[in-house]
Amino acid sequence: MKIAVVGTGYVGLVTGTCFAEVGIDVTCIDIDQKKIDNLHKGILPIYEPGLEEMVSRNVEKGRLHFSTNLAEAITDCDVAFIAVGTPPGEDGSADLKYVLAVARGIGESMNNYCVIVTKSTVPVGTAAKVRTELESALAARGANIEFDVASNPEFLKEGAAIDDFLKPDRIVVGISSARAEEVMSRLYKPFLLNGHPIIFMDIPSAEMTKYAANSMLATKISFMNDVANLCEIMGADVNMVRRGIGSDARIGTKFIYPGIGYGGSCFPKDVKALIKTAQENGYDMQVLRAVEGVNENQKSVLFNKVNAHFGGDLRGLKIAVWGLSFKPKTDDMREAPSLVIIEKLLAAGCTVTAYDPVAMPEAQHSLGDSITYAKDEFDALLDADALLVVTEWPEFRVPNFKVMSRLMKQQVIFDGRNIYEPAEMKEMGFVYHCIGIKTDHKEPVQA
Repeated sequence: MKIAVVGTGYVGLVTGTCFAEVGIDVTCIDIDQKKIDNLHKGILPIYEPGLEEMVSRNVEKGRLHFSTNLAEAITDCDVAFIAVGTPPGEDGSADLKYVLAVARGIGESMNNYCVIVTKSTVPVGTAAKVRTELESALAARGANIEFDVASNPEFLKEGAAIDDFLKPDRIVVGISSARAEEVMSRLYKPFLLNGHPIIFMDIPSAEMTKYAANSMLATKISFMNDVANLCEIMGADVNMVRRGIGSDARIGTKFIYPGIGYGGSCFPKDVKALIKTAQENGYDMQVLRAVEGVNENQKSVLFNKVNAHFGGDLRGLKIAVWGLSFKPKTDDMREAPSLVIIEKLLAAGCTVTAYDPVAMPEAQHSLGDSITYAKDEFDALLDADALLVVTEWPEFRVPNFKVMSRLMKQQVIFDGRNIYEPAEMKEMGFVYHCIGIKTDHKEPVQA
């Protein structure tokens, strides 16, 4: 088979590379010449564990190609994936201009039957708009070429995207013809050999499935953060509560870890888009509006703890921040809680020194030189009045606390991810604040 993947961002590059890994001939297309030039040099636009090696291997084998020429890539193509961005508008709706532009370009160039697949996260009804664009472009050419449109939402977790693609929990495909089902079954056959299910459904249901899945996961996170805040007030331990409810098979242990809110490219955007879609159709998603509200408030929780600890006067304090990306194993800074926290710290008169294993170059696009970027986690702690743990990178889990204590001006830790044990921190002389556990430390600690 020959396939094209339009868009070399997170979804497109992972999708194209993983299909190439199972022997399919893949061309990834992007309008950004510099990005394509870099990919030819082995320079990836994103960080994802294992992806660089996989790209290199499949380019060397001649299965993975990169181009800016959509017309050439679409010639004799069996399946064309649309995997471009759908950035949120000011009202929360998904902007489909890039998706529809690609559909138009495919219609202007295709020369044989092809299944055009929306891989981007798009609102219900987008496939119908894609079909209209394709039909319009073909009509303008006077071309009578058969095609099908399908929806194939992605369920990739940043930091584990390759495993998620190669060993999927499920593959969801929305189709409207038996011919499209046969093509998509053939394409995904290598991924079904180990029993991973492919679920065929109508296209609107497939489009809705993606939003519903992300919104449910976002709901679990916001619910647990709400519970954590109440635990702290009432003197309960949210970690014990989490263990207690997570053992219920109906609830499960995933996505019920308290913290400082969700971020990234999916949950915030998809929750907003689903709320907006409902509004446009006369329905109010009350639960999701609450989920979104809790999440926005949660991003300020760690700053509020810092402010309370130091008596409301943060002027002149040096704050160390560990972790900038919205979660570990990615450099994604979109909607990252760190951005909200750092903005508030700077506004309150603090100086901030931050360290992240991979996200500092990406963070500079948002933060510029407003903060100092440390060479490692210990460099960030020099003369710090407090440490804020914002992203739970593995290297932060068991640091050398004795070295930390010597480096810091004040031994105060605000743990936004609950990766340390309160009793252990107290025993080592640290003043420790975390999420969802009431602490005895209420007075400012003097240097």
